[in-house]
Amino acid sequence: MRIAILSFGAGWHVRDLARAARDAGHQAETLDFRRIWAGLPDDEGSLRAFDAVIVRTMPPGSLEQVVFRMDLLHRFQAAGKLVLNAPLALETCIDKYLACARLAAAGLLVPPTRVCQDAETAMEAFERLGRDVVVKPLFGSEGRGMLRVEDVDIAWRTFRTLERTGAVLYLQQFIHHPGWDLRGFVVGGKVIASMRRHARNGWRTNVAQGGRAEACSLTAEEVALVVRSAEAVGAAVAGVDLLPGPEGERYVLEVNAVPGWRALAPVTQTDVAATVIRYIETLLN
Repeated sequence: MRIAILSFGAGWHVRDLARAARDAGHQAETLDFRRIWAGLPDDEGSLRAFDAVIVRTMPPGSLEQVVFRMDLLHRFQAAGKLVLNAPLALETCIDKYLACARLAAAGLLVPPTRVCQDAETAMEAFERLGRDVVVKPLFGSEGRGMLRVEDVDIAWRTFRTLERTGAVLYLQQFIHHPGWDLRGFVVGGKVIASMRRHARNGWRTNVAQGGRAEACSLTAEEVALVVRSAEAVGAAVAGVDLLPGPEGERYVLEVNAVPGWRALAPVTQTDVAATVIRYIETLLN
């Protein structure tokens, strides 16, 4: 089997996937998203020789470039080949509003959220959400660009600045939590590993932002929430974040369709990359 790993350079996760593919007797090649091309009427271009594509990282690009990259993935899938995750799942999860809407529509508990485009509307949302919100970039991961806002004057300056940059203002009510959250890693509808992430000197639990990870076991209810969340956005491979609320409820914060496992793998003693490759084998055999 020939597997293309679409990425933006050869980072740790790319190398880990390539290692797992080689160990399983497959050929794996890393392709830079910025260099892929396609032809017509029947030339699949850069991906023509591959049986499966794993999307690892989408580099920044213009709207035209990003749309073309997704078009190519849709075409590859339409030809009967495997894209992991599927293009629709990628498009859903990269957009926090769309992903949150899908989760809510599936009956999952998400933080009260308001999404708007101007500072005045954002200020109304700020009041409605209790004057304690987390402002997030619509597109983003690993906790980058998130800001907790509790002051009215700071809120106005923040929203006005974001409005001037043309950003969408994505506000979520701050959920008071015990200083940790849960990450469940799903492959093919099963939770293969999970960890608890503790905030370090603040409220952010993301490991990339200084959080500390430890292995943990999810309850049956938490496992069901994680699996349902991945299904709601159509992601076969996903990292799902659950946040405990003040009454013990579990909020679904995010479903990542290009999840990392650099922290998860060592603390849970799980070869995530090998599990992903085995899953691809089951789909193609």
